[in-house]
Amino acid sequence: MAYLSIYYYAFVVILLIIYYCLPLKRRWVVLLVGSLGFYWNITRKIKGAFIFLLVSAFLCWLFGRIVVDLKRHKKLMFFMALLLISMPLVLFKEASFISIVLTGNDMPDWWIAPLGLSFFTLQMIAYLSDIYNKRITSEDNFFKFLLFVCFFPQIVQGPIPRYEQLMAQLTQGHKFSEKNIVKGFLLVIWGFFLKLCIADKAGVIVNTVFDSFPTFQGIYVLVAGVLYSIQLYADFLSCTVIAQGVAGMFGIELIDNFKHPYFATSISDFWRRWHISLSSWLRDYIYIPLGGNRKGTLRKMVNLIVTFLVSGAWHGGGVKYLAWGMIHGCYQILSVILKPIRDKISKWVGIDWNNAENKLIRQIFTFFLVAIAWIIFRADHLETGMQMIKSMFTVHNIWILTDDSLWSLGLSMKEVYLLILCIVVLISVSFAHERGINIRERVLALPIIYRWTIYIMAIVFIIIFGTYGYGFDSQMFIYGGF
Repeated sequence: MAYLSIYYYAFVVILLIIYYCLPLKRRWVVLLVGSLGFYWNITRKIKGAFIFLLVSAFLCWLFGRIVVDLKRHKKLMFFMALLLISMPLVLFKEASFISIVLTGNDMPDWWIAPLGLSFFTLQMIAYLSDIYNKRITSEDNFFKFLLFVCFFPQIVQGPIPRYEQLMAQLTQGHKFSEKNIVKGFLLVIWGFFLKLCIADKAGVIVNTVFDSFPTFQGIYVLVAGVLYSIQLYADFLSCTVIAQGVAGMFGIELIDNFKHPYFATSISDFWRRWHISLSSWLRDYIYIPLGGNRKGTLRKMVNLIVTFLVSGAWHGGGVKYLAWGMIHGCYQILSVILKPIRDKISKWVGIDWNNAENKLIRQIFTFFLVAIAWIIFRADHLETGMQMIKSMFTVHNIWILTDDSLWSLGLSMKEVYLLILCIVVLISVSFAHERGINIRERVLALPIIYRWTIYIMAIVFIIIFGTYGYGFDSQMFIYGGF
């Protein structure tokens, strides 16, 4: 029952009907039963995954109850709880890499991480940390806490909610609102457009280049790197807005996980806009506890490197993910080192970095730095990624942009132009939101006949021009694998 399947939306409709038919105080039970049923369905082929979720949630809840009341050895108990909760994530993420390094063999086929492990583990760590630091009180009802952990729209690929932001919304019950249903429906349509018309279509070219390197080098790698940056963003944004749309139909508001990250004017600005729930988690539970920027410049640099290495390790086992994290950590350190020099030169020359032209230059440069790191992230191995980046600067084949070479990468000329059109739509919507224009609210304010014309046209466009076909799994989201 994948997020893009008809069965998922049939399940959502049935759950909505039951949810709004029950008294307000009992509606959270519907969400709990539905979420457990959903998780059991998608993990039934992974041995022990469902039981693992229940046991993990129970242990976290139990430790939360113990820590909040403990007078002696509170810190010891807290760190024991963190170790127990986080150890499965570390084992599943790094076991394959460690096994290959030590024995030369990968882990057996049955060694599969439970779906959503990376996300609900961070939820539980944040919950215990906030209890320990007295930001929140522990949840008395285990079943309500279990709902917080396994809420079905976001358990597999986020966003990563905080207890104080989500818990009350889940348990208080919400009255039926036609506006919530329509707003959620619009987000789901937008998510389908991002996934099927941009991410999956761009993925055809990306896979061709990355899977066939060194056959495709130079400008091919540049094109694939740019398209992978767009693919990853559209794919992840898609699953996020679909989760927001479905949750919104129940009256529950999930946090925004992205704020148009490719409009960022610096790497630090990028990380304030990209995967916000993870970035804020790393800031609050890794960077700040390490000392943040309160211990001097050198300590700040070390803390940045450690934080981004953790980010890399969270995404997967292997050197390439650590290298990706290290690259972003180095970006941040260089920014800290060069800022005083840059400010002096700017003042001396009289450069205004905030005017439109210079802002655009900063955005393009930031995007280029991010795209370089994404090549490492996407490549099969670190060495391959480094060779691909090297070829961008050493293989001069710019003529492929003017001949028919690009049409040999899996998409026809018409499909490439259609992809470009869809990317322009994404950029235009993002630009409008940057300027404070809410497209969804504008659509909802239109007369009903115009609204439904837009809805139908959007659905027809997605059905006709989305990427489908034999052997192509359009139901898999990239971040579902992390």
